[in-house]
Parts: sequence; C-alpha cells; structure tokens
Amino acid sequence: MARALSEDLRSRVLKASDEGMSARQAAARFGVGVSSAIRWVARAKIGERTPRPQGWRRGSRLDAHEAFIVGLIDERKDITLDEMVERLAVERSVGIGRSALSAWLGKRGWTFKKSPRMHWSRPVRTF
Repeated sequence: MARALSEDLRSRVLKASDEGMSARQAAARFGVGVSSAIRWVARAKIGERTPRPQGWRRGSRLDAHEAFIVGLIDERKDITLDEMVERLAVERSVGIGRSALSAWLGKRGWTFKKSPRMHWSRPVRTF
C-alpha cells in the first residue's frame, strides 16, 4: 500500500477547488493524481475534509459471539473447529468458515496445536 499524501497537500488542493479551480486543474497544479483530487473534492462537499484511516480495521462477525465461543472451549477443551462452526450455525445462526474461525481464534491467542506425547525416534516421553 502506498504512503498517504500529506494533509497540507490535501488542504491546498481543497482550497484551490474552493476558489473555483476544477479538481483536475488542482491535481495538475499540485502534482497529485486526478482521481485522488476528485475524491477529495467530492468528500469535502459532504463535509469530510480529513483523510480516512488506512488499512483493514473492520470487525469480525464473530466479535459479538466471543463469550459463546469461549464457553464452547471451556465446556470441552478438545472441541474441533468443525464442531464449533456447526454449533455457531445451529445455535447462533452464524455462517462462518473453519479457516475464518481459526484465524479469529489465532488473533486472540487461542491455538489448538497437538503436541505428540512421544517422538517416534525416542524411547522416552517428551513433555
């Protein structure tokens, strides 16, 4: 993702637009992309003069069901992802994939990796 342009540059483009210059002319004058200038001017008309946050900050559908998911894990420690997906679908009407649930759990520190009790090449148990 490209780095954001400065707010000073944005304000100069918006000021030029307010003074009667078209967005395309302001883009050429200040050396910004035409589509960026058009978008800035359009957003300024609805009162949005500051940049929007960059990146993916959207919440998950599972955030509202966090207590239920933690309850499933507390209820049965060896529950599988498939069983959790099925219970979410049946009891909470949440349609989610196994990989999405795994990623959501991983972001919260829940990992379900099985460790072998004994390595195949060792005669003694490993812990």
